[in-house]
Amino acid sequence: MENRLISTEQIEKLIDGKKIAEIRQIFEVVPSIDIAEACAEIEDPKKIIFILKTVKSEYTAEFFTELPSEVKEEIIRLMSDDQLADILESQFTDDLVDDLEELPANVVTRVLKNVPKERRATINRLLNYKEDSAGSIMTTEFVALLSDMTADEAIANIRKTGQNKETIYTIFIMDRQRNLVGTLDLDDLIFAKGDEKLENIMNRDFVTVQVNDDEENVANLVKRYDLNAIAVLNNDGRLIGVITIDDIVDVIEKETTEDISKMQLVTPLEDSYLETSPLKMAKKCVPWIVVLLILGTFSSMVLSIFEERITLVPILAAFIPVLMDTGGNAGGQTIALMIRGLALQEFTPKAFWKIIRKEAISAAIIAVCVGIFACLWFTIEQYTGIVSNSAANGNIWQGNCWTADYFFSVIKVSGLVAMTLSIGVFISKMVAVLLPMGAAAIKKDPAIVSQPLLTTIVDVTSLLIYFGFAAIVFNI
Repeated sequence: MENRLISTEQIEKLIDGKKIAEIRQIFEVVPSIDIAEACAEIEDPKKIIFILKTVKSEYTAEFFTELPSEVKEEIIRLMSDDQLADILESQFTDDLVDDLEELPANVVTRVLKNVPKERRATINRLLNYKEDSAGSIMTTEFVALLSDMTADEAIANIRKTGQNKETIYTIFIMDRQRNLVGTLDLDDLIFAKGDEKLENIMNRDFVTVQVNDDEENVANLVKRYDLNAIAVLNNDGRLIGVITIDDIVDVIEKETTEDISKMQLVTPLEDSYLETSPLKMAKKCVPWIVVLLILGTFSSMVLSIFEERITLVPILAAFIPVLMDTGGNAGGQTIALMIRGLALQEFTPKAFWKIIRKEAISAAIIAVCVGIFACLWFTIEQYTGIVSNSAANGNIWQGNCWTADYFFSVIKVSGLVAMTLSIGVFISKMVAVLLPMGAAAIKKDPAIVSQPLLTTIVDVTSLLIYFGFAAIVFNI
């Protein structure tokens, strides 16, 4: 990686030379992810185990989390139970759960055997939560204090237990019945008077999520209210975990990647690009290419129906690609805006009529502008011979383009194509609103439903309009 602060060669050289002090110093000054990416390219996993043995666990926990899953698997197989227990003890529970979800069952069994019984129960509970839910990404390592504690007592408690918590910047306040009653930012606690009760300085207007809430909705809440952490409640309203901002960033990256993949009709990859085999990538792409191939049958069917009319006015065929491409491009712009707005919850299907009015006005303006430009441009194309108008039997290079008959023929073709483009662009943009909004209304992913249907509808509609007008204009 170009921006990496440490290279694979540097790491291997230090390991081969047993430069333990220098290796430890690297972990103090270089981000764990950079070291992990460098070590991921080391062929001998025993060299990585050497690092895990010689560097303090407070550094290696995050480093181990950042390693690719296949590297972790190999390391776990080679490590002794005592070495494995040391690594696992320093990992945050939610990071460990994420690792276990990627490992084979026999490796997971060995990992669970080497964690304490109480923590094993927590891990099993997190593993059983529905995928992509708040429960599946939450951590159980957070600071929770009683509301009747004083500020001094709270700070002493955090000093004693906070080092092993995933976050101390947001503190969760509970009453004696273990109900969540407020949250407290660390800076507010630090600047409070020592004898001040937490219930007097805590935030009572806090935001929570349910354990089965979708992780994307959780991410939107964190973004909306600018939170560092958000509480997760069970069905009884009790605090069972929190989701921190680092996990929210992972969710946003994951959801964005999925949306981009689906918009381009590629099934999202489970692993990173470099970790995915060519065969697996092919399997992700082929189904959608086949789907689009089948949907393209409708366009072929329309062309087949009007085949005889095309032969009567051959120049009509020259503009078919422009009609289909322009309509698809116009709709694609709107679909991108719709999917982004729905994903970020800028609007919901309930705002349908407001959105459709806004897009209708915008589409009408765009359609008129495109139509005017298209008419002028297609006229220039025919006059310069870029597109040969055989119906007029000549172009500017042949010297007979200034006759009234030639001019009339050119204008008929340009006007026909321009009118079709205008109507096609307008329809395309309207369909591009209807498809994602409709998908969202029935709880389907707008990104995966919209693009193939848009392409088919726009292509078929544009062709029908085009040849319908052609039949009137050219009397064919």
